Amino acid sequence: MIRNALAALALPFKAAPLLAGGTLALTVVAGAAPASGAWLTMLLVDELTSRTASAERAAFLAVASALVGGVAIALLYLCGHLGEVVRQRVAVTVESRLFRRIATLPGLARIEDPAFHDRLRLAEQAAQEAPGTISQFTQEVVRSVVLLASFTGALLVVWPPMTLLLLASVVTAVFARLATARREASTEEAWVATDRRRLFYRALLTDVRAAKEIRLFGLGSLLHTRMVDSLATVSGARLAAQRRGTVVQSALALLGAVVAGAGTVVVALNVAAGRSSVGDLVLFLGAVAGVQTGLSGVVLQLGEAGRAVRLFGHYLDVIGTPDDLPVGAEAPGVAAIELRDVWFRYSDDGPWVLRGVNLTIPAGAAVGLVGVNGAGKSTLVKLLCRFYDPQRGSITWGGVDLRDLDVVALRARIGVVFQEFMTYDLTAAENIGIGRVDALADRARIVAAAREAQVADTLEALPDRYDTVLSRTHADEERTGVTLSGGQWQRVALARCLMRTDADLMILDEPTSGLDAEAEHRVHETVRRHAEGRTRLLISHRLAALRGAGLIVTLAGGRIAEQGDHDELMNAGGEYARLFRLQADGYQDVGVN
Repeated sequence: MIRNALAALALPFKAAPLLAGGTLALTVVAGAAPASGAWLTMLLVDELTSRTASAERAAFLAVASALVGGVAIALLYLCGHLGEVVRQRVAVTVESRLFRRIATLPGLARIEDPAFHDRLRLAEQAAQEAPGTISQFTQEVVRSVVLLASFTGALLVVWPPMTLLLLASVVTAVFARLATARREASTEEAWVATDRRRLFYRALLTDVRAAKEIRLFGLGSLLHTRMVDSLATVSGARLAAQRRGTVVQSALALLGAVVAGAGTVVVALNVAAGRSSVGDLVLFLGAVAGVQTGLSGVVLQLGEAGRAVRLFGHYLDVIGTPDDLPVGAEAPGVAAIELRDVWFRYSDDGPWVLRGVNLTIPAGAAVGLVGVNGAGKSTLVKLLCRFYDPQRGSITWGGVDLRDLDVVALRARIGVVFQEFMTYDLTAAENIGIGRVDALADRARIVAAAREAQVADTLEALPDRYDTVLSRTHADEERTGVTLSGGQWQRVALARCLMRTDADLMILDEPTSGLDAEAEHRVHETVRRHAEGRTRLLISHRLAALRGAGLIVTLAGGRIAEQGDHDELMNAGGEYARLFRLQADGYQDVGVN
């Protein structure tokens, strides 16, 4: 907790050092103003009730008291504004650091880990709430400490025991509020997974891609019910924690009122007995009201600040997350790839997805990868892109282990069409251009890639051509959003891959699954011309598309069952021949001789 608090308190001075320092100084002045005003009011009352009252002195004290009060209010507004500026800058800094860390994680192990997503959810919540809460609390604490120190002198002069009684009640309230904050933070941590599911159901209800099935299958009520149930569960837990805290704080507030009332009675009796002046009573009442108001504000905010500090620990943990892959330094050479006894699974207690895979992909060769669903094809692609490292064995590129290669330089040499490619809510040009970010503004190159992927005519017919937003949900009044068909999106994804004209390895994972036969033939011809002389890995359930590959590899149960060219595998009568004949039978017309 101390580490979290110190890191959070340092944020304003890192994000906006001058503003944070100025705000702190003004806060100190603002904290001293109420005590000064109360002291001037006491002198004014004593002056007015004395037998030798002076009109000039009374007027001066009245004007000074009013000025101090006005300055105090003005300083509070100014501190509030400057504090909000600092909080906004801190929020930008915190959000930027959090998602920069997510964006720079080299592998997929963290992103595909549900537990990490729970921590990320808490970290994101802390990033949004903690900076403002902690900054505001810090200002309130500084102001209240100065105010307390100023009024303590008054209390010691009027009735010293009152100072000890007030401090005792404040300390009790602080510890009770901290305990409440711990319970509230524990509640957030315990129910974060449930709250994440609520957000998942809510996102599904507004997801354009899911809208068709939701309506066709009548899933709206089911998803709505689950979303509301998750929300009710989390809300109930939060309210239970807050309810216990409210009971404790109410009891402590009554205790503070009793202490203040007892002190007021004592001072009033002293005034009646002539041992104290009316001004002393006024000063005492102002001090008690000021101290209680200031400290009650601190105590109320203490719970939010304590909860924010605890959750801020998750933020610090996420931005301090070590890389899930060691980053190499060597530059990749010729794309001759070799897998040697590669074993891989996604978790230490999970099943093995790849089991002792040995495979050589010669530089410039076209290799087809075949296998039923779950055979390990997509996992093999993830390893080649170095999203993961194998638990056993090695993968080399040009004779160098992938672990020793610069991961950014390696990926820059790879062009991929993933089976589950992304459809970004960006313009058509951006959807293609992001395949090579440094060429995002090169419209000629984008158009050339679209033509190679046989999608240029489709995009040029859009309302704003390549500047058309490919989305219904993120279009605005100035630009009309358009959605594409599955096959058209697949060609856009292929064009994205073709932006990498200097890629040494091209991986095409089901690149034509959404295309008709004629379009599929054209795309394969385009890919063949584009990738001439480059290393290619082709994955498809349409085995006819792989016939021209120099080497065809069949994966079964995470192992390589067989490899060879089309004729060799057909003659062998193994898994490839079985799958090929199954597909071929579907095209045979039994009524034709």
